[in-house]
Amino acid sequence: MSYYYKLGDIPHKRHTQFRQPDGSLYEEELVSSIGFSGIYSLLYHKHPPTKVIRVGDPEPYKVEMPEESPLLQTHLNTSGLTTTGKDYLESRLTLLKNKDCSMAICMPEERSMDYFYKNGEADEIVFIHDGSGTLISQFGKIEVKPGDYVMIPRTTIYKFEWDDKPLRLLIIESNSPIETVSRYRNEMGQLLEHSPYCERDIRPPEELVMEDEKGEYLIKVKKEGYLHNYYYENSPLDVVGWDGCLYPYALSIHDFEPITGRIHQPPPVHQTFQAAGFVICSFVPRLFDYHPEAIPAPYNHSNIDSDEVLYYVEGNFMSRKGIERGSFTMHPGGLPHGPHPGTVEKSIGAKETHEIAVMLDTFGPLYVTKKGLDFLDKNYPMSWNE
Repeated sequence: MSYYYKLGDIPHKRHTQFRQPDGSLYEEELVSSIGFSGIYSLLYHKHPPTKVIRVGDPEPYKVEMPEESPLLQTHLNTSGLTTTGKDYLESRLTLLKNKDCSMAICMPEERSMDYFYKNGEADEIVFIHDGSGTLISQFGKIEVKPGDYVMIPRTTIYKFEWDDKPLRLLIIESNSPIETVSRYRNEMGQLLEHSPYCERDIRPPEELVMEDEKGEYLIKVKKEGYLHNYYYENSPLDVVGWDGCLYPYALSIHDFEPITGRIHQPPPVHQTFQAAGFVICSFVPRLFDYHPEAIPAPYNHSNIDSDEVLYYVEGNFMSRKGIERGSFTMHPGGLPHGPHPGTVEKSIGAKETHEIAVMLDTFGPLYVTKKGLDFLDKNYPMSWNE
């Protein structure tokens, strides 16, 4: 995150005495990224965040990959899914993966979690396609709704409480910190005037949640292919205050202001987040190009350095045929791709689009997982034939 925020009670100076009403010290905890070189926050607990009662057996939590991954234009159609499992973690269905990131669909049946979760190795973006609810973490709570990107830094201890509505989530995990786009920021870290969103669009936690009772609190920690079950004497929700630049937040795709021009603009104008090895872009309703001879449909292009994934959220994507709400398309580096036959001429004269999609562009090869193969449209590579 790129700006400072504080919530609750904190001492005047960091790393100094901060006492509770009974005279005992609050427990200070530093949560940081990239060792001590990245963004960080300081949290103040009523109880030590280290009091482990017991450690349960680790549960395997791995993504299986096929032995071979042919070079193909790919369509994964998840539109027919109504659920992917009972539990928030069990129902994460990872479809695409490489050394830097992964993409999963998640449609849990259960609307509450009786444990906390911590991703010990990856930042997460949870895109709310359908559903609404509350993210609850040691930083406080955030109300989330359809269209929200919920950015959760690694080591954040959290759970979701969902409303009783249809629920469809897109989850992107990153092995490096997910950041706002560097070219949108000035040297002080503030988002620039021409950025497609600004700090007032970003929704940090609004209210701390306090759980002060002793008990047995389970935190499932994801690390190196396992869920490690740690039971603590005190809830992680015992924070009386915190400050810093590392915290979860929500940003609505509907608050992304599109950049348009007289002729077709390249995909980087849609960029929303960056990380090492990939970027995330947002396609939102926008006016088309206004040159008198403009072609709104994207031009054919060869991906040399990246694999391009589009997740289709809403609307009729004018350059594609046979794509449904909840479809994924992946156009890998090494192959040219472009609009489907007939869509270029059809786009000429169109004034606007109402499509919404999330794009993931990776700078290393991205692979379909074994589970992802269940949704493969085998005819898609030939879909550019007349």
